[in-house]
Amino acid sequence: MAQDTRQLLEAKVRDCLRMAQRRPCFLGFLDESQRAQCQDLLKWEKGTSFLFWGGYDQAERTMLGFFPDYLEPSAQEFPLEAVTFRYRAGDKLSHRDFLGSFMALGVERDVLGDILVGEGCCVAFLRREMAPYFLDNIRKIGRVGVKATLGAEDPLPVRREFQELSGVVASARLDCMVGLLCRTSREKAAGLITAGAVQRNHRETYSQGERVEEGDVLSIRKYGKFIIDQLGPLTAKGRLSVKCRKYQ
Repeated sequence: MAQDTRQLLEAKVRDCLRMAQRRPCFLGFLDESQRAQCQDLLKWEKGTSFLFWGGYDQAERTMLGFFPDYLEPSAQEFPLEAVTFRYRAGDKLSHRDFLGSFMALGVERDVLGDILVGEGCCVAFLRREMAPYFLDNIRKIGRVGVKATLGAEDPLPVRREFQELSGVVASARLDCMVGLLCRTSREKAAGLITAGAVQRNHRETYSQGERVEEGDVLSIRKYGKFIIDQLGPLTAKGRLSVKCRKYQ
């Protein structure tokens, strides 16, 4: 994340903290990197009541709500809505198709949360004030006709699919892990890290020797995003076995 972008987000957080002394205040939708930056800022704010929420558990894009002392943080307070788009199951639409049509309306990215695409159905989370605009203006995604309704029903479409991966590395160092995930040499992996192309748990890292742990999410520019599921056991030759998944 660029320095000026970081500073702008920090200024917005400070503004929300001030306003939340009197009433609830909401920021975003935020991507995972922005959320991590906000978490790092807020850990130094003692006594601040806040909550991240994106409309469902495990949402990737979330709003950040700040709450005054007299009000308990609650997902029900967030100004967001779900909109469901239905279309013929035989028509294949992707996340990119929906996002492109939404952005063509001229809206800012931060009014859009997760877009969950299933067979014949897509659920999109939006800032509440934008829902009527989407309902009135989205009739087609590309060349496919869709019918939009307010709200969503369980179960929601699956957010992500994964590709299972496995291999062995010399150790749990970050450069070793990046080399495995990118199928490249440790030297080239180190170059990716020092160039700022690698995030660990949505935070940029430049330390080649940083230790990766189970549950970590590694994002590598141009290569994708991965979650580390299992480290170990050691092989007979003393190398570390790794099981992970690549986000599709």
